[in-house]
Amino acid sequence: MDRIEKILRDQREELLSTDFTQFVSRKEEAEIDLNSKLAQIVIGVRRCGKSTLCQKVLVQSNVNFAYVNFDDETLASLQSSQLNDVLEMLYRIYGSFTHLFMDEIQNIASWHLFVNRLLRQGIHLVVTGSNANLLSGELSTHLTGRYNEIRLFPFSFAEYCQANEVDTGALTTKARGELLHTLDTYLMRGGFPETLAMPRQDKYISSLYAAVISKDICQRYKVRYKKTLQQIANSLLDHFCQELSYTRLQTDYKLSSVHTVMNYVSYLENACLLRLVPRFSFKSIERQTQRKVYAIDNAFITDHDDALQTESLGWRLENAVAIELLRRMEYETQQIFYLRQAKSYEVDFCIVDRNRVTQLIQVTYNFTNPPTKLFNREIGGLLKGAAATGCNNLTLIMMSGETGDLEVDGMTIHRVLASDWLLGRDNA
Repeated sequence: MDRIEKILRDQREELLSTDFTQFVSRKEEAEIDLNSKLAQIVIGVRRCGKSTLCQKVLVQSNVNFAYVNFDDETLASLQSSQLNDVLEMLYRIYGSFTHLFMDEIQNIASWHLFVNRLLRQGIHLVVTGSNANLLSGELSTHLTGRYNEIRLFPFSFAEYCQANEVDTGALTTKARGELLHTLDTYLMRGGFPETLAMPRQDKYISSLYAAVISKDICQRYKVRYKKTLQQIANSLLDHFCQELSYTRLQTDYKLSSVHTVMNYVSYLENACLLRLVPRFSFKSIERQTQRKVYAIDNAFITDHDDALQTESLGWRLENAVAIELLRRMEYETQQIFYLRQAKSYEVDFCIVDRNRVTQLIQVTYNFTNPPTKLFNREIGGLLKGAAATGCNNLTLIMMSGETGDLEVDGMTIHRVLASDWLLGRDNA
């Protein structure tokens, strides 16, 4: 107990010494309801800012709360039967409290039972975790209707600009150039908050990547072929923005079954390392097996283990757009797909709400005086996609090129610069 007490007191001291006024305001703060009787569950990849977000909301709301971070060697090894000891020690350190913030709760076995009991006692809970499946699966089974799930990603481009104090509103040549320089940097470095002050982030991201693989996947799922799983993760990140082939991965890494490969890929997605976007199809089997891979943040593209050092700015832009679309999803009914008709056309993103296609989006890097082949691929893809889906809300996101509405074959295509779209001022 002495060891636990020291850890909890050190965590409290660190919390009290933090000046939260200096941190970037994030829209997810408004999604945390401290008056609710539901557990507030914040899920996201390691080091994306979950702890800071929750602490900031709690401190600035002036509620009486206690805090415990289970991402600690000693605390992570606790048995569920010892959680009462932790609770008793928290009362000793903090006195009476109305709210309890538990960080990285999934490290404790049977954590959901403890959460359920605290909710019954009327304690307002804020909980974070780095494994979407473990949290969502346990919550839906044991806390049906008793939680509010909030998804958090690393910094968006708008947050990245805010954190770097970049003027996004000025119209001068200098300001515009600095904004584009910031976007170039964002596409290469990604948006993990702690990397902003680092001149080099490769060791930090590599270490973070290794922690996700070892702690959030291999330990959690008792993965037998750890090296193979990491090789598959490396391969998927090397081939981001491309369709994955489960059978090719099975052959390449000599695994016994496609089912094993599918499990490994699902572990990587559950750990919030990457996201899979399915192909738009009315056939369920095609949606489940035909998917494109996107890194949860561009930093992992640059600095994962044994990474291919390529700038690939067009695909990096597409990856950033994919994650931004996921970040902007407001309702459970909304989904993101890609649209492809073999050897005919492809649309990068197909936004669907309640089985209705609401928007088609193409992403391209340079659309300044586009050659015929590029024009036909991007614009032609949108037109064919519109004909196939009945959607006439068409958008072309580009790093450079002429903006404004483009009329082609009786259809209107909205052209917007990536810097504006990522900042939420696309005027679509």
